Amino acid sequence: MPVSTPNSERSFKLGDYNPQEYTAEYKLLYLQGLVADGSYNAITEFLAKQSEYEIANLLESFPTQDRLLIWAHVAEPIKGRVLAELEVDTRQPLMENISSTEISVLTQDLDAQDVFEILDTVTETVRTSVMATLDEDIRLQVNKLDTYMDWEVGSYMDPDIIQVHDDITLGQVQTWLRGNIDLLDDQSQELLVVDKSQHLLGLLSLVDLIKHEQNALVSSYIDNAITINDRLDIQDAAAIFRSEDIRFAPVINSHGELVGQLNGEDIMEIIQDDVDSTMRNLAGVSQDEELFAPILTSAKSRSIWLGINLCTALLAAIVIGQFEAVLAKVVALAILMPVVASMGGIAGSQTLTVVIRGMAMGQIGGSNRWWLFNKELWVGAINGIIWAIIMAIIAQMWFHDSKISAVIGCAIAINMTAANVSGISIPLMLKRMNIDPALSASVILTTVTDIVGFMSFLGLASILLL
Repeated sequence: MPVSTPNSERSFKLGDYNPQEYTAEYKLLYLQGLVADGSYNAITEFLAKQSEYEIANLLESFPTQDRLLIWAHVAEPIKGRVLAELEVDTRQPLMENISSTEISVLTQDLDAQDVFEILDTVTETVRTSVMATLDEDIRLQVNKLDTYMDWEVGSYMDPDIIQVHDDITLGQVQTWLRGNIDLLDDQSQELLVVDKSQHLLGLLSLVDLIKHEQNALVSSYIDNAITINDRLDIQDAAAIFRSEDIRFAPVINSHGELVGQLNGEDIMEIIQDDVDSTMRNLAGVSQDEELFAPILTSAKSRSIWLGINLCTALLAAIVIGQFEAVLAKVVALAILMPVVASMGGIAGSQTLTVVIRGMAMGQIGGSNRWWLFNKELWVGAINGIIWAIIMAIIAQMWFHDSKISAVIGCAIAINMTAANVSGISIPLMLKRMNIDPALSASVILTTVTDIVGFMSFLGLASILLL
């Protein structure tokens, strides 16, 4: 049956569908058409052609009610892997009516990381019941992951690692690998080497494993490894991955014992989550609010920052109220006043964005903070003077009053300089106070640029025009 997709002039036939041909948007449109038409068999067939990653992305692209419908048509063997790929807020409603027995079935063939993700959503009673049914090795690995805080490297690492001892021969390693070839993935290029006490010694390259004399000991070909401590903040670990350009890193505890492995794909997910979190914080949106969250949930999460913004706006209004006399006599000031605040706001936001990004990348610290402060001071001053002159010329052509032109020009120069300085000072001060700059800096910056802009503009006007 042809399926017409919303917002698209194209019609699809399931028999003609090629998963490699269409983009994620086409897949979304196609599935939307199937759901709208109630083509349940077609939904099942369509989902059977998608990977767990694609199904998870599609589920997160629908409102809750449609998610439940689609979820019912996901093949049972892949449901566990799909659940592990979903965000917590998306996963939770799908698991509300799943019994502990069903969850046990879904988690049987999953690795410890995926099981840990899924069990993070359930109650303690269900968790205990499911844990009792797991393979002993997986259960131990899940318990290990559970000992770490959410922000620690240990909670993100893969505890299921391939390791060899330093006192065996290369030939013995090859023989063992041939019998356990499924443990290696296509990206594997090194093996982790440990001693009998489980202390990490380094890496054994697969190239060295193959090309050297097979009766040589592993200890003769150990390379150094960049290691990550299991209690390190995951954001610091991500910075190490970026600076060292590595695909994976062994994870060790404070005693130097190997406890897991941190992979590049996990770091990419963390970086993406960090970017998403920063964008939400800059916009004053709760990190818990997802795209298709219920109306009241979204309204509640956003109202907090709207209330804070209202308070800061009232501060600016109070400043304006102190200059009623000059505003009443010179109407042109009311027309030009928003220009001052707007120019300062944009200049400050530009600096703020660059600085917060630099902080996230671990590029700001020590003496370079003062260099950046000095740079932004001069950038603000130069741009302030340039745009002050341009705006003064426009004001002169508009109102034919040199005093008004001087007031608007000076106010813009002052506010843009102050905005750039604030754009770097505010996030640095917030970081020193252990407050996330992305969460609060934009609100404070808006308050500063509004107050400085209005005070300089109306203060100069009071001096020159009254």
